Amino acid sequence: MSGTGEPPPTEDEPRDCIKYTFFHLRPEWRRRPVEVRRAGRAAFVRVLESPPEGLLLRTYSLVGTKAGVDMLVWAISPTLEAIQELQARLLGTPLGGFLDIPYSYLGVARRSEYLGEHAHGGEGTTGRRRPFDLPYLFVYPFVKRREWYALSFEERRRVMGEHFRVGHRFPRVQIHTGYSFGIDDAEFILAFEGDSPAEFMDLVEALRPSEASRYTQLETPIFTALRASPARMLELAEGIP
Repeated sequence: MSGTGEPPPTEDEPRDCIKYTFFHLRPEWRRRPVEVRRAGRAAFVRVLESPPEGLLLRTYSLVGTKAGVDMLVWAISPTLEAIQELQARLLGTPLGGFLDIPYSYLGVARRSEYLGEHAHGGEGTTGRRRPFDLPYLFVYPFVKRREWYALSFEERRRVMGEHFRVGHRFPRVQIHTGYSFGIDDAEFILAFEGDSPAEFMDLVEALRPSEASRYTQLETPIFTALRASPARMLELAEGIP
């Protein structure tokens, strides 16, 4: 297997696990009695509002934005075990038997070596990820061409410098990068928080001519999610306006 070619992170750098789990609520659930559904929603919400110790999560709705997915749970945890426990608790609820997981992405947070001393997006100065709680979240896996890793680290840092300068023209869009080498199918899982879908679209379009974009192999599927409380996320998935 080829490595990333980047200097290794320092041993004392905290690196959280990041998990994006996309749920589809089967139509059969919507045909159940109202009281049964109300109780099922309440049980699911209780799990989300009382996650395992140390785990931070946010919930989003994709109703009306992406076919085949209704809900997103973004989990950030120092341990993978806590993420697994959360997933098991959700699947163990009455509503869990009516859920499919069409997409799921796992990553690990660490500081980008390309940034030097500069903290980017939600990674702060310690490498830990913290949401900005903006209205929209845009998520997609990302894979670079193998030719990218044949470049020297200094050359890649030069190329990424242009990439970052374009990004800085859109300061209200906040990036969260998860590294997935060897632990999931993608190399990176990217997520961007923002105030406007149009502003994020402008950012992506502005990055297209950049030199770094020539080394992109995969950046789909793309998900546009709207922040919602656990209760509201479930209501929307059930078709409750």
